[in-house]
Amino acid sequence: MDFSSLVLMEKDKETGFIKKELGSFEVNEGALFVKKLYVLDEIVYMHFDTNKNVEEWEYSAIYDLFNSEAFTESGYEIEEDLDEYNPAYIIKFKYEDDYDVMKKKIQGVVTIIDSEMNLVFEAIKGKESEYTE
Repeated sequence: MDFSSLVLMEKDKETGFIKKELGSFEVNEGALFVKKLYVLDEIVYMHFDTNKNVEEWEYSAIYDLFNSEAFTESGYEIEEDLDEYNPAYIIKFKYEDDYDVMKKKIQGVVTIIDSEMNLVFEAIKGKESEYTE
């Protein structure tokens, strides 16, 4: 599936319902991992996961080997979302009312997601025995 853009929506603080669209941003294939993108209280929340179901051992291996520092080093907050079936994360960063600034931030984080998800899937190859014993 080719991805061309992600739409940033604003959520209402009281109801959690969508209030309005804040912009549509052209992105790369890393957007396939993104599940939710919204602003709440001037903070952008980007939820992403593995974009596929993983085996039990892969779940643990991904959380062990995923490089969260790639995000924090670029100025993004990241946390694990343990409520999801597959490994999932939430990225947070400050919303800016400037399209070009937001475009750069969203494209930047999507690029990191794409890179780090591909790296972690490569890193867990051949490690099944380490996580099943």
